[in-house]
Amino acid sequence: MITSPPRSSTPDSATERTGPDGNPARPAHRRGPDASPYLDLTRAEWSALRERTPLPLTAEEVERLRGLGDVIDLDEVRDVYLPLSRLLNLYVGATSNLRGTLNTFLGDAGNGHGAQQGTPFVIGVAGSVAVGKSTVARLLQALLARWPEHPRVELVTTDGFLYPMKELQRRGLTSRKGFPESYDRRALTRFVADIKAGKDEVRAPVYSHLIYDIVPGEELVVRRPDILIVEGLNVLQPALPGKDGRTRVGLADYFDFSVYVDARPEDIERWYFNRFRKLRETAFQNPFSYFRKYTQVSEEEAMEYAQTMWRTINRPNLLENVAPTRGRATLVVRKGPDHKVQKLSLRKL
Repeated sequence: MITSPPRSSTPDSATERTGPDGNPARPAHRRGPDASPYLDLTRAEWSALRERTPLPLTAEEVERLRGLGDVIDLDEVRDVYLPLSRLLNLYVGATSNLRGTLNTFLGDAGNGHGAQQGTPFVIGVAGSVAVGKSTVARLLQALLARWPEHPRVELVTTDGFLYPMKELQRRGLTSRKGFPESYDRRALTRFVADIKAGKDEVRAPVYSHLIYDIVPGEELVVRRPDILIVEGLNVLQPALPGKDGRTRVGLADYFDFSVYVDARPEDIERWYFNRFRKLRETAFQNPFSYFRKYTQVSEEEAMEYAQTMWRTINRPNLLENVAPTRGRATLVVRKGPDHKVQKLSLRKL
């Protein structure tokens, strides 16, 4: 969301002090072979894993996919996201083979108990505002769609499942927009569940950053994609227990693979403020923009608003909700101060 300043994916320099699962990191010489559920790779080590995978995007295409303030270029795509698209392609193939193995095991019994049919492969992309997760999601959509095995790749952001502004006001949640409780989590989970179940057509609400609200009467229609990418702040949140105390199925339970885009809080905070300044010069100038009012005041006044949003909404949301989900990701992508990916942590099987 536009006003939500960067919610850092790690609390207070947690990148140095904790592992991807959020637990305190131990010095390398004290770690045993199984000390972490993740395999850490440098950018160079990760880049080598792309093998001979060709780069299907041009510099112009990358520029169109790049988010405001992100500095991603062809080298970053080649080194980081091309190997990731290869890994995901292998995952999709392995999932299909595993489904066939299960059907072989079920045999005739599967006819009565629902033999496993081909369903969309679902990828979750999580992380802070302004960390670049939207760019990552768009790049993955573009790259994965170039593989002949799965040409239909859909991307859905969880913004469409925010409660409309009137409902947020009714619930007293206007100052909590972006927190888990500001989303219709039941509708979001049902949406992904229906896609995973192979329904022919599934619909989602549409959110507009221009008006800062759900667009009345507008819907996004998803029709049996090969791959669905779900991008949002809280996509890795575990399910809340029901009123009866029983654990329910959560959104992340439907993911086949998940990515958490990580960076230090102080870097994300700086990126957020830089992006806010650029938006003030561009998108906020639109007469219909909800944020046009911040172009009518001094830069100092506008930045005071951004700083208040960071201090009272985004940082608390980061510490309480966003960062703790990092250890649930299949892959943690860590960025340095220059917005470039430095290291990746892949969960072991």
